[in-house]
Amino acid sequence: MSYQKISFEIKNKIAYLGLGLNEEKSMTTLSEQTLKELMDVMTQIEQMSDKKEIEGLIIHSHKAGCFLAGVDVTLIAGLDSYEKAIAGCEAGQGIYNRIEDLPIPSMALVDGLCLGGGTELALACTKIMVSTSPKTAMGLPEVMLGVLPGFGGTYRMPKKIGLPAALDLILTGKQCRGKKLIKSGLAEYMVPTERMLELAPEFLKMKDNKDKSFKESLAELAADNFIARKVIFQKAREQVLNTTKGFYPAPLKILELLEAGAGKSRDSYMHMEAHAFAELSQGEQSKSLQHIFFMQDKAKKLFKDGNTIEIKRGAVLGAGTMGGGIAWLFAENNQAPIMKDIGKAGLELGLKQASAIFAKDFKRKKITEDEFDRKIRSIAPTTDFAGFGKVDLVVEAVVENMDIKKKVFSELEAHVSDQCLLTSNSSSLSISEMAKALKKSGRFAGLHFFNPVNKMPLVEIIKHKETSDETIRSLYQWCLQVKKTPIVVADGPGFLVNRILAPFLNEAAYLLSEGVSIDELDQAVLNFGMPMGAARLMDEIGLDVCAKVGHIMESELGERMRACELSKHIVEAGFLGKKASKGFYLYDSEGKQTTVNPEIQALLPSKKISMDETTIQMRVFLPMINEAANILLDGITDSAETVDIGLIFGLGFPPFKGGLLKYADREGLPRIADAIEKFSQEVNAQRYALSPYLKQLVADHKNFYS
Repeated sequence: MSYQKISFEIKNKIAYLGLGLNEEKSMTTLSEQTLKELMDVMTQIEQMSDKKEIEGLIIHSHKAGCFLAGVDVTLIAGLDSYEKAIAGCEAGQGIYNRIEDLPIPSMALVDGLCLGGGTELALACTKIMVSTSPKTAMGLPEVMLGVLPGFGGTYRMPKKIGLPAALDLILTGKQCRGKKLIKSGLAEYMVPTERMLELAPEFLKMKDNKDKSFKESLAELAADNFIARKVIFQKAREQVLNTTKGFYPAPLKILELLEAGAGKSRDSYMHMEAHAFAELSQGEQSKSLQHIFFMQDKAKKLFKDGNTIEIKRGAVLGAGTMGGGIAWLFAENNQAPIMKDIGKAGLELGLKQASAIFAKDFKRKKITEDEFDRKIRSIAPTTDFAGFGKVDLVVEAVVENMDIKKKVFSELEAHVSDQCLLTSNSSSLSISEMAKALKKSGRFAGLHFFNPVNKMPLVEIIKHKETSDETIRSLYQWCLQVKKTPIVVADGPGFLVNRILAPFLNEAAYLLSEGVSIDELDQAVLNFGMPMGAARLMDEIGLDVCAKVGHIMESELGERMRACELSKHIVEAGFLGKKASKGFYLYDSEGKQTTVNPEIQALLPSKKISMDETTIQMRVFLPMINEAANILLDGITDSAETVDIGLIFGLGFPPFKGGLLKYADREGLPRIADAIEKFSQEVNAQRYALSPYLKQLVADHKNFYS
């Protein structure tokens, strides 16, 4: 019988099952069709093994660099009822159980990405062989979609590598790579990609004489002990709550399942796993996380068609902390950057920044010592334009001063090729105004990275009226290439993220000036799901930067952005935030937050007011929704998805809420508009002036996403 998604053949009494046949997508996933074909082929394999016609099963992939990237997320999204979700799990569990129950040995040949249902399939086999390719990785990332592995992953992973190691992978969605695959016990063998199929029959028949270390044996014995298991689960639960703040139910449900399922038969456990998956899959949180996945997936496919300029080498103008971070990004992606500054001090600071990031990677064994040396040496510091004629992309990161930036670009243009793309990392200055300094402005755009570059995934690509489509496509594809999340927006004050962030921080300052305590403000913001409180975030950004941006926003957008006077007074008092070890909080020599700064209390009202948490939250988040509506009105972007991607990946807006505008739609726009108009009457008419765009959506009975 011929199949569309899989291949099946017999060679020397070994059955070969190939995944990813005729796969046009970049990754092979488990679709409904694939599952049906696997069900059918398993019947053949079972019959042949019973008749002694085959002596082993080898499962491999036809897709280079991908064994199986898991279940197609559209399939998960289609499980739109509790009953459908259980049935979906039971179907997958049934296939994998049949592989595990075969009377013949089976082996998965994992080359490239093997995640979720792919890892669960490999775990159902007797053995796992992995390739030496740096792309080879295994993991169970379902928790990142707000669910848990539903094809037996939570049952088989602890049996394969022990409970503590399994919890580390299942609860976090981490990927296991390289030698760790062997060291952890997840895989039995590691061979070069090109020799996997050749060596597989020999290794399949080989008796497993893998020696377990004394330490590993002790860990397994401890995990089997009732008291030890209780301690392991208690510690894991504490760590989960510390990491997620209780906002994400999936890790807790995983712990609950594993603890309750201890000692249960496979069938009983699988029944529990299917029901736990179904419960999570129907929750709002999983739907929100799936929404984000689909937004990201859609974004990866944008700007694909048409000519692009291939970026092989980059350059940074202006070293320092930000320039060093951007130079690190180029070097990390083998694009041998030139880093130019006017003096030695700036260059040293930039190199120190890049080196510190690589040093952390080396310490965590993500790179070897040779790779560390090679990457650092690939950054070429200079005080002139030597070599700029050979670069494909220049990112300007000099001081935030329009005159200086225009002068730099005017000078730069004479030293680069006609095809070289020119960009500015400015966070607040007009890209359109900068473009006036260039003779060929079509190749110029904003390329706004967020600090720290190595941790923040978002990049804003800012276009002006003359930016060419080729420039946008090229920059977008380059961002994806260096593993960043790009959004394309039009030029305007604060672009997208900072423009929506500005009223959030400004309103937080007004709340403090009204008498809300720093602790109450930040706790309310944290309890909403943000990664840090508003006052803490201002310290992180720099209180002087906040005051400067606030002034720019007010001058550009008028009364609704009138800056709170508190910001100016705090900067005048010398409290600049984390970088100066003093802001709303105090920081130690390593930059860790200690306590609220007692000196700052003199600038705040001595009489504190009591305000309920929900009111504090609405005071700071409603202006963000309102300003996002104004951004759509002004044409900075025409997409609610762009707004939500920008705030999730650039600001850390809680992913479990699906994004700012997804959250607003779910809460109900009439309710949101009523609350804004209420604050307009009770707090300030200008700052809470209802956006005409939002008002029209309500009148038309529409949502941001409709």
